[in-house]
Amino acid sequence: MNNSTQNNAASLRAQLKALRAAQNPVDCNRGALLIRGRLFTWLATTRTALRDAGKPVPQNIAAFWSIDGEPLLQPLLEQWAEEEGYQVSLPVVTTPNAPLQFRLWTPGTEMQEGRYGIQEPVGPLAPPPDIILVPTLGYTRQGDRVGYGQGYYDRTLAELRQQGHRFTTIGIAWATGDLAAAGITHAPAEHDFRLDSILTDKGWAVPAPVLA
Repeated sequence: MNNSTQNNAASLRAQLKALRAAQNPVDCNRGALLIRGRLFTWLATTRTALRDAGKPVPQNIAAFWSIDGEPLLQPLLEQWAEEEGYQVSLPVVTTPNAPLQFRLWTPGTEMQEGRYGIQEPVGPLAPPPDIILVPTLGYTRQGDRVGYGQGYYDRTLAELRQQGHRFTTIGIAWATGDLAAAGITHAPAEHDFRLDSILTDKGWAVPAPVLA
C-alpha cells in the first residue's frame, strides 16, 4: 500500500486509529508502563548529567491528558509533579485554529471538559515549557508527525519557536503508528513541525534527545 498523507489524510488517520484499537489491552497496559519508565529514566538521567555539568536543568514539562487509545501518562505526570518537583502543564484550547495555552496542573487541580471532550486544567498559565510531550498518531523515523488533523500542536510549536523560546519535543506514540512499517508514504506539509524525538512502546523510534 502506498498512500499520500496529504491526499488521503482522513483515511490515513482512520487506518492509524484502527491499528492502535486492534492492540491487545494487556499489551497496551504493558506498553504504556514501558513508555512511562523510559520517560522517567531519560529525564532523571538528563537532569543528573546537566547538574553535574553545571548547566540549567529543565523544570517545566508540558504534557497531555491521555484519552482512550493513547498511552496512559497520568501516573507519570503525578509522580513528576508530586515527587520530583517538576512544574507540569497541560494544553488548553481557548480559540479554534489558535495556538494552545499551557496551564499548570497537579493531581489536585480542578479540571473541566474542553472543546474536544478532553480534560483541561482550570488554573494559572504555565511558564514556557522546556520539554513538550506531543500526542502522536503516526510518525516517521525522521521525526515527522501525523496528529489528529486540527493543527494545534503545529501552530503552538511554531509560535514558541518564533518567540525564540528553546524547547525539546518528544512525540508519544504506539509502535503501530510507524508509517513506513505500515507501508505508508508520508509527505509532510510545509507547516508540519518535525519533532526532536519519538518514544513508543517498543522504544525510541527517533533517538532520545540529548539536552546541552
